[in-house]
Amino acid sequence: MSTFDVVDPATLELVAQLPDHGAAEATAAVDRAAAAFPLWAATPARERSDVLRRAFEMVLRDREELTALISRENGKSLADASAEVGYAAEFFRWFSEEAVRPGGEYGESPAGGTRAIVRHRPVGVAALVTPWNFPAAMATRKLAPALAAGCTAVLKPAAETPLTTLAVVRLLHEAGLPEGAVEVVTTTRAPEVVTAWLEDDRVRKVSFTGSTGVGRVLLHQAADRVLNASMELGGNAPLVVTDDADLDQAVAGAMVAKFRNGGQACTAANRLYVHRDVADEFLARFGAEVEKLSVGPAVDGAAIGPLITAAAVERVQATVDQAVAEGARVSHRAALPDSPGTFFAPTVLADVPADATILREEVFGPVAPVVVWDDEDELVRLVNDTEFGLAAYVFAGDLGRALRLGERIEAGMVGINRGLVSDPSAPFGGVKQSGLGREGARDGIREFQETQYLSVDWPA
Repeated sequence: MSTFDVVDPATLELVAQLPDHGAAEATAAVDRAAAAFPLWAATPARERSDVLRRAFEMVLRDREELTALISRENGKSLADASAEVGYAAEFFRWFSEEAVRPGGEYGESPAGGTRAIVRHRPVGVAALVTPWNFPAAMATRKLAPALAAGCTAVLKPAAETPLTTLAVVRLLHEAGLPEGAVEVVTTTRAPEVVTAWLEDDRVRKVSFTGSTGVGRVLLHQAADRVLNASMELGGNAPLVVTDDADLDQAVAGAMVAKFRNGGQACTAANRLYVHRDVADEFLARFGAEVEKLSVGPAVDGAAIGPLITAAAVERVQATVDQAVAEGARVSHRAALPDSPGTFFAPTVLADVPADATILREEVFGPVAPVVVWDDEDELVRLVNDTEFGLAAYVFAGDLGRALRLGERIEAGMVGINRGLVSDPSAPFGGVKQSGLGREGARDGIREFQETQYLSVDWPA
């Protein structure tokens, strides 16, 4: 069998070689998951809960090792990687608690003569496709609710970062998950593997996190089988700073919202809209913080790691070059290390025209374009003038004003005076072309369940 390389983007050194599976192996994985499904679905909810709870404890037990593994194959800083491990573990804890609360209804019909029983049962074998930017958390955010619901799963991690996912699944098995309940397929041939799953009648669910372009393709394929589909797709998050905002809070929040994981997040602040009255001060203070960012390998303690590939560096640089050609200027920039890795300097762009191309694209890198605004209605129009609607951020001194602004923004999640929105207990997802469905919260387990209604004869 052929193999592929997993490379450390900070050093370009080989980390591991893994099997490069294709359609045959993908189908074999479904064979095992389908065989395991009846037993796992019939496992009492308390036992499924206990497996997930033990997995939560084991992830935290191995936090240091998982942090190092994420940093090595993904490149993110040790602080970001450790935070991801904690976040990933929380999905196991949250859904261990949801597993024992399946819900349901019982009642009599308005016309009399019958009783209605409504229950939620597992949808079946789920095909899960995860991205490279959060290799632990994106795996647990899908695996935990699927397993809590009683589903089994076949999982394709990104070829850039498969090692973390494999490590998490090993912990699940150590926690008591039966063989076949989760099957991981490593590959560089994603279309071949995923198509094999979507064409397999035994697969009853697909959950994908990735780009909107790929999501559209998968939805077309899922439509042929009327397949239950969840899509967490691209973003173009605005970050709004009003004239009465606490600038200390706004700058700190913008640093998190923009530069967590080097800007390689679908929830990253992609466009910063700052009121004219505070624009100069915000830009000076925000830019000074950006210039302080240390860039380099995680092992050196750097705050910002590399982009995932050399191609990503070229793409982000081309985006910056085009913005400058359209009238923006580089106002602040961090220093780059003397390293062979795929690093890109955190950059602030000032004087960005409101119609600049960079504001319409998902940058997926450490670049912060700043746009100045005056009129709130025009601001809302600019903020909503995008096909995406995943996340947004609003910083304002008047909480009522912040909430009103947040409600006008077409986004599935809005951070109010904070630069983070992700929480396992809250529904994660977007509107418009940022996706379908929600992950986390009670919504997350419902994505892996079907509703069944039993009508019981009940004579008077």
